[in-house]
Formats: sequence, C-alpha cells, structure tokens
Amino acid sequence: MIGDLVRRVDEATPAGRDRAVDALRALAILGVVLGHWLVTAPVADSGALRVTSPLKYMPWLAPASWLMQTMAVFFFVGGRVAVESHGRARERGTGHLRWAAARTARLFRPVVPVLGVWSAVAVATLAAGADPGTAYALVKLVWSPMWFLVVFAALTAATPLIARSRPVQLHPVWLHPVWPLAAVAAVDLVRFGLGGPSWLGWINVGTGWLVPYCLGALWARGRLGGRMTGWALLLGGAAATGGLVLWAGYPASMVGVPGAPVSNQAPPTLAAVTFGLAQCGAALVLSGPLRRVLRRPAAWALVAAANLSAMTIFLWHQTAMIAVTAAALRLAGRALPGLHTVPGDPGWVAARVAWLPAFAAALAVCWAAFHGSERRRERPPGQAPAPSKAVRESR
Repeated sequence: MIGDLVRRVDEATPAGRDRAVDALRALAILGVVLGHWLVTAPVADSGALRVTSPLKYMPWLAPASWLMQTMAVFFFVGGRVAVESHGRARERGTGHLRWAAARTARLFRPVVPVLGVWSAVAVATLAAGADPGTAYALVKLVWSPMWFLVVFAALTAATPLIARSRPVQLHPVWLHPVWPLAAVAAVDLVRFGLGGPSWLGWINVGTGWLVPYCLGALWARGRLGGRMTGWALLLGGAAATGGLVLWAGYPASMVGVPGAPVSNQAPPTLAAVTFGLAQCGAALVLSGPLRRVLRRPAAWALVAAANLSAMTIFLWHQTAMIAVTAAALRLAGRALPGLHTVPGDPGWVAARVAWLPAFAAALAVCWAAFHGSERRRERPPGQAPAPSKAVRESR
C-alpha cells in the first residue's frame, strides 16, 4: 500500500519540477524545528516556568546555531517559487492582486486554529490561577515565530517588482540584492559605529530578509549560474560572517540568546545577512546532489509529504514541545533533566536530545488534528487530494 502511494506520487510529479527546491524547503523546516527544540529551555522555578537557552550558559555551543538557523533558506526558496508562480499566473491572465491575495490566504489560513487554541489555553491557564509570567512565556514561544509570516507576506506582495530586477542593469535598483544588503550595512554602521538609536535596527527586518528573497528571484530567472556561483556565495558569505564576528564584535550565535546585549536575529544584523548569503550558496551547491537523490521515489515522497504540511509543522512544533513539557511536569511531579532544569551543562544537552522523539510524537498528534487547515477549502470534507494536485499545492 505504501509502495503504491510512493509510486503514484512520483508518477504524478510534473517532469519539469525542480525537486531540489522542495528538498531545500524541507531541510529548512527541519532546521527550524530542531533549532527551537534544542535551544528553547523552559525552567521550572518556584511554581512558575521561565524560558532560557543553553547558549546562555554554554556559549561554546554557538556553532550549533549555524546549522539550526535556516530562515535565509526559506526566503531564498520562497523568492524563487513566488517568481515562478507569479509568472504562471500572468500567463493564465490572473492579476497581481488576485494572485497575491491567494498566496497570502494560503499562508495565513493555518494560523487561525493556532490563534484559537492558544487564546483558549491562555484564558484557561490564567483562570485556573497560573502565574501570569508563565502564561505569557508559553504564548510568546508559540506566537513569536509568526513574524516570519508577516515579512514573507510583504515580500510576496512585492514579487512583481523584485522579479523585474537585473543582475547588471539594476532596475529597479533598490530591489536588487546588492541594495538591501547595503541598506543593512548602513543601518548597522549607524547603530553600532556611530551610536545611533537602536530602533533603526528594525529596518533590517525588511531589508535583511529581502536579500535572500531577491537572490531566489534571480535563481528563478536563471541568473545565478551553477555551482561556481554557489561556492562563491558560500565561501564569501562565510568569510564575511567570520570577519564580522572576530573583528567587528558581532555575536557568534545566529539565534537569539536571552540577556545578550546584541542579537543577530532580533532584529537581523549584517552578520545574519552575510551568514544567509553563505546558506544560499550552500543551497545552490547542494541542489545538484539533491536532484540526484530525489530521483528515488521513496525519497521524493518523504519530501513531498513534508512540503504539503510545511506550515502545520512550522506553526505547531512549539506547541508539541510545550505539551510534552507540561505533561511530564504534571505526571512526574518534579523537574526532569532536559525538560525543566537549568541548561547549564552538557548533560542537559544529552537529556534534551533524548526527549526529541517525544516532541516528534506530540507534533504528529498536532499534525493529525490540524493539517487539514493547510488544504484548499473547496475540497469536500474528508476527501484527500489526488497525488498530482497535492504535489502542485505544495508550491
């Protein structure tokens, strides 16, 4: 039965589909999920929960964050997919507003059940007399990653302008990747070099993520070349990031660390953007090997399934971790290593890794309950999509 489904998915996939793009998105999802599960540490303290990070106590773990901060890959792939989708829409005669509205609705539709569930959880928790700080910390864990959706929706709306950019004839010049990169550098120069106001950094939320999105648009138009361009971005971005960390005082961690004076992500810094360039280069380098691996129907079926549920996984993975954490605390009646204790030594890391299967099982339950919100509403309730339509909907 499974073999037959795998074969059907493989046969239904359009011949021209670049499977490496889907694989990169799936890897980015995996990086985000594992990253949050490994660096988010709720600590039981006097009847309340506070959230901290092992990176605060073990800064030597910072290199691990380089593997888990994969948001640039999301925007890189998103830029390519959006440009291709917009081009197909224009060929069908679909206007930009209708196209953008459909993409935005598809992006935000799975958010509705998350907001509903956690609004109810927050009210019930407070009504039961729980510590308000605990309720706030847990709700923040679930809702804070949704910044990504707002930024991604804004860049999606700007796709027609971004798609017009040229690598040599820079028109419109401010939407070529060079220019948002320069804007990020200018903002950081004012903030850190000239003592400017810290609020200027929030400009980088738009310009910083515009860099990989624009690179994705160039990729869609065949302007990035092959592996040589990938290696240039990878090595150049890595060298620039290393230089900024070693000699310009940027944090080594590519994720936020509680209590740190500067975060590379909130808001994004120049180091985060150059690191994103390295990730985009790595994605280009890996795309060839990924295409060869995904010729195997079983491997492609796994990637297709992950992409069909990408938003569900992204939106509910923190809920899964919180559910395991809360249930274990209630059942055990005490703080358990890797779940509720201070992440101050390598033993905590080993214990947290041991809890990952439990988090994954809880996420599977969330997926079973809520993945339907990622499907188009016009499908009759309970009717599964045909393999060909399901694969198309993942783009």
